[in-house]
Amino acid sequence: MAGEVNTEVVVGPRSGLVRDELADAPDWSAYAAELRSVLETVVEKSAVDLLEVGELLVNQPLPDRYSGLRNGVRVPPAQALDLVRRMVAGDGPYCRLSAPGRLHIQSGWDGAVHLWVTPETGAALAGYLGAEVSLEFRSTVPESVDVPDPVEAIADEGFWDAVRKVSDGTTLLCERWAHGAYGSRWFRVTRENAAEVARLVSPRSLLCVVAEPDLRAATEVPDGAEVLDDGFTAFVSPLLPGELAHREYPGGADSLSDVVGAGFDLLLTDGAMGRWCAVVPDPDGVNRAQWESP
Repeated sequence: MAGEVNTEVVVGPRSGLVRDELADAPDWSAYAAELRSVLETVVEKSAVDLLEVGELLVNQPLPDRYSGLRNGVRVPPAQALDLVRRMVAGDGPYCRLSAPGRLHIQSGWDGAVHLWVTPETGAALAGYLGAEVSLEFRSTVPESVDVPDPVEAIADEGFWDAVRKVSDGTTLLCERWAHGAYGSRWFRVTRENAAEVARLVSPRSLLCVVAEPDLRAATEVPDGAEVLDDGFTAFVSPLLPGELAHREYPGGADSLSDVVGAGFDLLLTDGAMGRWCAVVPDPDGVNRAQWESP
């Protein structure tokens, strides 16, 4: 029954208190249970077996059960609905869930869920009257996910050969697998481990290479310095080959003591990130991800 998903169904709480307080509201559990029931009906009517994760946003460490979550991963309905429950509760991680031509799911910021379905599925929901949820119908299609300046380079064999050629010095590689402060991994790449790093990075991730990085020692950065006003990544020295301990500060830091107190002593500004980037393709060699150039 795949077709055009041009019917938007906004499933939201009837209670204003639930909209305002989300999971802290006394009636949240009742709303969450009925919301899940409605979503299960939508998934069934849409004949969906798997939903693909996209536009992943991770602002806090992922729970262990979601450790494999990445853009492009397809998850079964039960796991997808668990993610929706976390999103509408304000917990995250946040993402788009879709089955092309059948169903598209996005969370709102007031406990609501936005569903784009086929007209047939929308008609099956017409007249539903819930005790805790309300349904609003609109004739719209999902917003485009196109970015204005996408990274078009692909992390193919030529990319990794070029990385190996510069890896005699200090070469850092950032794998951004999701948006957000906890959506990246960093590696120090050498000739010896480049093949292993290439194996570890996930399809649809954005890779940014920084050769001979301009690292600032935290002890040499005074409070109030410009580097603390902009985004940067902090590392623990020494930078040994392999995956690196790090923490992102997307909006800068209020005080250098916050960074040093967390155990980090080297800083790299976000401005170093946009000079050499590529996207990890899917196993068939095709790039199906869209990342805006840093």
